Formats: sequence, C-alpha cells, structure tokens
Amino acid sequence: MDELLTPAEMGRADALADNVEALMAAAGRAVARAVMARYAPCPTLVLVGPGNNGGDGKVAAELLRLAGWPVRVAGFLTATVAEVAQAGLVIDAIFGAGLSRDVTAPVAELLKAARRVVAVDVPSGVDGLTGQVRGYAPQAELTVTFFRPKPGHYLFPGRALCGELLVRDIGMPERVLAEVKPQTWLNGPKHWALPVRSEIGHKYTSGDVTVLCGTMPGAARLACAAARRAGAGMVTLAAEAPMILPEAGLIVRSDSLEVLLGDKRRKIWVCGPGLGKTAAAKLEQVIAAGRVIVADADALISPETLKGVAVITPHEGEFTRVFGPPGPDKVAAARRAAGLIGAVVVLKGADTVIAAPDGRAMINANAPPWLATGGTGDVLSGVVAAFLAQGMDPFQAASAAVFVHGAAAARVGPGLIAEDLPEALRAVIGK
Repeated sequence: MDELLTPAEMGRADALADNVEALMAAAGRAVARAVMARYAPCPTLVLVGPGNNGGDGKVAAELLRLAGWPVRVAGFLTATVAEVAQAGLVIDAIFGAGLSRDVTAPVAELLKAARRVVAVDVPSGVDGLTGQVRGYAPQAELTVTFFRPKPGHYLFPGRALCGELLVRDIGMPERVLAEVKPQTWLNGPKHWALPVRSEIGHKYTSGDVTVLCGTMPGAARLACAAARRAGAGMVTLAAEAPMILPEAGLIVRSDSLEVLLGDKRRKIWVCGPGLGKTAAAKLEQVIAAGRVIVADADALISPETLKGVAVITPHEGEFTRVFGPPGPDKVAAARRAAGLIGAVVVLKGADTVIAAPDGRAMINANAPPWLATGGTGDVLSGVVAAFLAQGMDPFQAASAAVFVHGAAAARVGPGLIAEDLPEALRAVIGK
C-alpha cells in the first residue's frame, strides 16, 4: 500500500467504486476494531461531521456500543466543550483529508478540549495533500485511514499529528488504481533494487565517480567516502592543489579540470560540496562535457545554471535560494523545480521529497531526527553518485540513496555525526 493518493485521487477512487455503502460500513468497522484493540472500554465521544467521515464515525460508534462501550455521538455543531473534556476518548470523525477550509472556533475549541484522540482518516485540520495544518488540528494518538494513505500522512506536521497510522483495506477494488494513476509513492525498496556487482566485473564496471573539491575539502571528502562505501568502483577527489594526508585509499588528483574531463571513464561527477566561488564555472564545464552530475551546496546557484545536471539535493534554504520558497505544498514545489531544470530534485528534510521531471514523486519517511547535522547532505550526494555510477537511473538512484541514507542514520543512533554514516552504509547496503 505504498501508493499515496491525494484527496482528489481518493475522491475519484470512491466515485469509481460501486459499493459505497459497504465501504463505509467496512471503514467504521476498521475504526472500531482498532480502538478496541488498543484501548480499554471508557466513556467515548464520537464527534461527527456532515460527510463520509462522519458516516464512518457513526458506524464505529454503533459497533463500540454493541461491544459494551459507553459511547455517545455528537455533531460538531452541537457538541459542547464540557462534553469533550469529560470523555475518556474522543473519536474525531469531523473532517477528512479533503478539508477545504480552516478549522476555527467553535470546532477548534472542541478539539482542543479532547484529552485522547483517535482520528478517522486524518486529524481534523490536517490537509491530506500537504500535511499542513489548516487553522487547528489535534494531536491524535492513532489515525485510521483506508485503502491507501495520503501524502499528508507522511509530510510534516501532519505526520507527527497522526500518531500511529493504520491503513486498512475496506474492500475498495484494486482496479481503481489503474484509472486513478497515482504519481506519488512512499519511498522504499519496492521501487528500486540496489546494484549487484557482477562476478566477473572489475572496478571500472562498477563506475567511476569524481568529486570536485575546493579550498574547504571536508565536504568533498565526506562525499568521496560515501561513494566508496556505496559501491563505486573508482572514486577520485579532484583537488585544486595537492592535499596533505588524504585518507588511505582515496585517490587525489590536482590536474586541471580539462585534463580530468579528457578521461572518458569519468562519467559521474559530484559538484558543489565545499567548492566555493569556483562552483559556477566548474559546473558549466562539466555540463558542457556531457557528464552525469549530482549538484549540491555551492553548485546550487540558479535554475539556468542547473539545466543539464542529473540530480540536485538541496535543503529548504538552498531550494529557496534557487527556486523561491517551496510554500505549503512541498511535493508540488519539488515537481515544479524538477520540470523547470529537467533533473531529479531531492528536497531534503525530515520528510524528504524526491521528484522527477515527468511528475513522479516519492516521499521518504525513514530518516531519524539525528540525521539533521552538518555534513550528512554531502554523504547523501556521494551515495547518489555511486548508485548512478553503477547503472541506476537518476530517479531510482536518488530515491534509493535517500532511503539508504536514512536507514544508515537509524543504525548509528543518537549522537550521529556525518563521519559515522559511510561505515554504517556498508551494513545497510549489504542486507
């Protein structure tokens, strides 16, 4: 169930189904079962809205009542703050993922009074498309959604507000996916396969990665270490001047860029980490030479300078510098940028989005919070480059790299520094 349906796509799926009443009954049943599996019977208030979400809540309430739970159902316009505050558990079935207006008083006041919340579809106030809060949204302990999750379930702040997320099959026919044609997925190994080395291969058949280095070599060294651990057969640090005490096994070249580009085996390049003011001119040269480029950091200058690269990996600040603020819809912003420059865009963050120029997008959800530390983005650039060098296409290479990067960080645990990641990659990729 890794397709992510926008609220509009879910609405179309509902319209294509021919068993709407049965779907509603199954949805209410799924909510009731989830509640009974996780909570002891307690005074429960089901807050219902006017749409299908409210219908799901009413079904759940009746099933809980039949199971012996003390349950009351109240419309969101008739319930009182005192009723909500007295309930041991509130089932929020007011508004679903397709919310079209902000949640304000008096509904917001009702939800603020709830002590424990189980949400139907999404917590009321969370936009199912963007994960943004429209007005107010409660903190749910549990969210039960149906058929397929929405992007807003995995984009912050909605992801945090959902609490535990359950996606339940309610009998929606799978055939509707062929009609809806979703273009957004939850990132994971189902969508790509990590490169496997040939038994008769050699170092050049696993690809050659060149990392441009400026006067601050630390970032470029991290990219090199990551590319080596991620399977690139040859990795070269292209330094502006001879370097002192390079890491054992790291090839350092101080030849001119023209000389390095004259070697046709150097197909994959990382441009940007620690490159400084020379980034624009060097990036232009590498693009003109027809190389496959991962651009990050100092190479993220303008949309015009990036046309011709394969993948860019900006964090939100860098993205804003190049394309303007992403705004509330992070996926749409990444898609627009990818279409504009004709490259895969990795918009980094706790909920990293990977977008292709053709409109496909992945949302990544496995990155732990301790990954947010200096230098980890340079490691990611190296992993993307290594996967490109081993034959993956840019969208798959970027998606796989982001997932593996997050998995490696999770393996290290709190206290992580960027230097920990290359070694952790070995264990993750080797699985």
